[in-house]
Amino acid sequence: MEIRGKTVLCVNLLDEAKKKGIQIDLGALSQKLGIPVVGTSARSGKGLKSLTAAVAAVCGGKAGLHPYRITYRREIEDAVALLQPAVEAALGGKLNARWVALKLLDGDRSLMKSLKRYLGFDPAQRGDVSARLAQARESLAKAGIPPESFRDEVVTAIVRAGEALARETVVCKKKGYAERDRKIDRILTSKATGIPIMILLLMGILWITIVGANAPSDLLAQGLSRLGELLAGLLRKACAPAWLSGLLMDGVYRTLAWVVAVMLPPMAIFFPLFTLLEDLGYLPRVAFNLDNFFRRAGAHGKQSLTMCMGFGCNACGVIGCRIIDSPRERLIAILTNNFVPCNGRFPTLIAVITMFFAATVAAPFRSVVSALMLTAVIVLGVGLTMLISKLLSKTVLRGVPSSFNLELPPYRRPQIGKVIVRSILDRTLFVLRRAAAVAAPAGAVLWLLANLRPGGVSLLARCAAFLDPLARLLGMDGYILTAFILGFPANEIVVPIIIMSYMAAGALTGYGSLAQLHALFLSHGWTPLTAVCVMLFSLLHWPCGTTCLTIRKETQSAKWTLLAFVLPTAVGMAACFLVTAAARLLG
Repeated sequence: MEIRGKTVLCVNLLDEAKKKGIQIDLGALSQKLGIPVVGTSARSGKGLKSLTAAVAAVCGGKAGLHPYRITYRREIEDAVALLQPAVEAALGGKLNARWVALKLLDGDRSLMKSLKRYLGFDPAQRGDVSARLAQARESLAKAGIPPESFRDEVVTAIVRAGEALARETVVCKKKGYAERDRKIDRILTSKATGIPIMILLLMGILWITIVGANAPSDLLAQGLSRLGELLAGLLRKACAPAWLSGLLMDGVYRTLAWVVAVMLPPMAIFFPLFTLLEDLGYLPRVAFNLDNFFRRAGAHGKQSLTMCMGFGCNACGVIGCRIIDSPRERLIAILTNNFVPCNGRFPTLIAVITMFFAATVAAPFRSVVSALMLTAVIVLGVGLTMLISKLLSKTVLRGVPSSFNLELPPYRRPQIGKVIVRSILDRTLFVLRRAAAVAAPAGAVLWLLANLRPGGVSLLARCAAFLDPLARLLGMDGYILTAFILGFPANEIVVPIIIMSYMAAGALTGYGSLAQLHALFLSHGWTPLTAVCVMLFSLLHWPCGTTCLTIRKETQSAKWTLLAFVLPTAVGMAACFLVTAAARLLG
C-alpha cells in the first residue's frame, strides 16, 4: 500500500479459518485499511468472482480508496518529511514519494538499481535529493538510528501496525485452534526426529518410484519400439536413403523414445507424491528443518525448497530460486542446485546400484537396498550443497546471510485428483517436453559420431580413446566419460550411449535385462570401483544443457553460467580421483 495506493487485499483460506473457529470482520478491515478487502477460499473457487470485480473497480477508478498510512518513530517521520519534497520534485509523480524517501533512507542497493532502471535515472542524484538525504541520515544517526538499524525500526512499526489491526478485526473462538498442528510439528520439526523422518519419507518416495516405474517403463519402451518399426517401414516404402532412415530412426527417434520411456514413468510417480507432500503442508517443514544448516553455510533457508525442486528437474530448481530475495543468496542457490540429482540422473544411479550392489541381496529386499543407497547418494548431494554454499559465501559471494520469516501453513487434506492432474500437466509433461526438445538433436549427433568411420574407426571410438587416460584417473574408461559428455543435452541417454559404444552399434540401443547389462559391463572391465565412480560422477558432473540455458537466462551472465558448469565438474572429478587413488592405494 505504501508503494501504490491502488491495492486490493485478498484474505484466503477462509474455509480453514471457519474450521478453526477464526472470525475475520472483512468489512471492518476494509474500513480501517481504506481499500477493498475480499475473502476467498481459492481451493473451492469461492470469492474469486468478487475478487476480480474488486480489482476491476480499483483499476477503473470506481473504488473509493483512502489507504492506511503507517506512522513511524518521530525521528523517522522527521527525516521523511525533510526528504519527501525533494523526492517528489525529482519523481514527477511516477512513484509514491513517501515510499521512495523511505527506501532511499534504507539504502537497499538492489532496490536502488531497480528504481534507477525503472525511472531511467538515479533519484538520489536528482535536484537537492542528495544533500537532503545526507542531512536526513545525519539527523537519524544523532537520534540513535544508524543505517544498519533503520530497516529494523521500519519493519517493527509495520508488524506492530499489522498486529493492532488484527486484534481489532480477528476473533479466535477456540484458543487451542492450532493445537493439533502444533502437536504434529513437535514431532516433524523436532531436532531429534525432524531430520530422520524427512530422510525416511524421501526413502519411501524413492522406493515407491523405483518399484512402481519398472513395469510402465518396460511397456512404454515396447510400445515405442513397435511404433518405431512402423515409422521405419513407412520410410522404406517412401524409398528414403539408408543414411536418412538411420539418422531419423536410429538417431533422433530412438533417443527420444529412450528419454520418454525412461523419464515418464518415474516422473509420473515422483512428482505427484512430491506434490502431495506440498499440498499437505509438509514442504515448509522441510525448509524449517534445514534452515539452520543453510544459514550456517551462509546461504538462505529458502534454498532448501529450491533444492527440493531440483529433484524433479534442476532447471525448475534454478527457476525456483526467484523466491530468494537476496541476489547474493539467490546466486549461491543457483550455482549449487546441480548437486542434487534430477530425475534424468535417477535411471543411471538406479541401474548401477541395482546391478553392482543390490544384486547380491535376496530378491524381495533389492528394491529396499536400492532405495536406501539412492537416499544415501542424495544425502551426500545435500551435504555437498551446504559445503559448497559455505565455500561460496566465504569467497566469491561473501556476505551476511539474511533472515526470513517462514510461515508454517496448516496441515490440510490433499486434493488427490487435483494434485495428480496438476503435477502431471504442470511438472511431468513440462520437464519431459524440455528434455525431448534437447534430446532430439542430440540423437542425430550421436548417430553421426557412431556411423562416420574415417579410417575404419568411428568418431565415437576415437573420442573414447582420446579421453581414456583422463577417464582412467577418475576410475572410469574413455567410453563412459564420452557418454557423460554426449549426454550433456539430456542425462537420460548416458547409459544407452555406453551400451551403444560397447556393442559397437551404430544406433542407440536398450538392453534385454539388467543381468545382461551387468554381464556386458563386466566384460568391459567394470568393477565395484568403476560403479562407485560412475555414481559419484553422475551425481556431481556438469548441469545438463537445459539447466545451463536456464542459468544463463536467470543470471543474465555468461560468467555465472560458466561457474555453474565448472564448479560441480571440478568437485566430481576431484571426488572420483580421490576415491580411485585411495582404492588403488589400498589394493
